Amino acid sequence: MAKGTIRYWAAAKAAAGVDEEPFDAPTLEVALAQAARRSGRSADFDRVVRRSSFLVDGAPVGTRPHGAIELSEGAVIEVLPPFAGG
Repeated sequence: MAKGTIRYWAAAKAAAGVDEEPFDAPTLEVALAQAARRSGRSADFDRVVRRSSFLVDGAPVGTRPHGAIELSEGAVIEVLPPFAGG
């Protein structure tokens, strides 16, 4: 298990109700599942996260399976929802 921080941006921050929160998980998949189960989570949270892209310690996750993204101690997960505009 690794402990770290999930940071939410834009619509993800609104859906989560917080700017950031801690995680204690071995993979990105587990960290996001734990975040989805937190009490007080907005009904939009799952929808926004499913559409989001992710950075782990500044590196894009891209299309890799979230279960294959191992998290290191002190890792930072950035949740980036689609941005409007151009």
